[in-house]
Amino acid sequence: PLDPSVAAAPQDVRRTAGGAAVVDLPLHGAWVVTPAVHPDDRGTFHEWFRSDATTDVLGHPFQVAQANVSTSRRGVIRGIHVADVPPGQGKYVSCLAGTVHDVLVDLREGSPTFGDHVVVPLDAVSHRAVHVPVGVGHAFLAVTDATVAYLLTETYSPGTEHGVNPLDPEIGVAWDLAAAGVDAPVLSAKDRDAPLLADVRGDGGTASAPFTLPSYRECRGWEQELRREWAEIMEDE
Repeated sequence: PLDPSVAAAPQDVRRTAGGAAVVDLPLHGAWVVTPAVHPDDRGTFHEWFRSDATTDVLGHPFQVAQANVSTSRRGVIRGIHVADVPPGQGKYVSCLAGTVHDVLVDLREGSPTFGDHVVVPLDAVSHRAVHVPVGVGHAFLAVTDATVAYLLTETYSPGTEHGVNPLDPEIGVAWDLAAAGVDAPVLSAKDRDAPLLADVRGDGGTASAPFTLPSYRECRGWEQELRREWAEIMEDE
């Protein structure tokens, strides 16, 4: 897994108004935020999410439409999940208890990093969070019993949300089952039976493909539209 605290050179780390460190990931639009944690004899305090900071990074507000919490026993893999674009479903993911290996997979056809993935450890010690942009698939492995929180830019819409098989050898995620202390992952039937990337990609997908992957152009265009609308709002104030 990538440790953002050591993977970025100092000049690549941005500081938010609240003192959090933001590091871009190799997939365009994805980034990790590590908050400033303030400990004392009572425990710790940190800013879990800050709207002005995310707006500065994105160029438009991260509009929270829904907040989810999942609990998973160690060895559980959830994902790889993605939503149709537009509007897509941006995610802001953090681990409230335990440890997970969070996985982002670029599923935007036409992206220079299409099919690539990155693994970022999230835990209840560093309290780091990951921003998952629209069109990028999301999954994680629960290394321990874990609680994960998601802030979402769109509400749940089953007809527009899809999955790619997390064990797809073409994507090649090296799930660290040994770290979780299991021989085989625990998957939902939906995730286990999800199609392979080759079955849904535009250049090789079958006529009966269950869904179409978003295009990089659509995703970038949607993000640019959000920035344009926000810029107009700010000009009118």
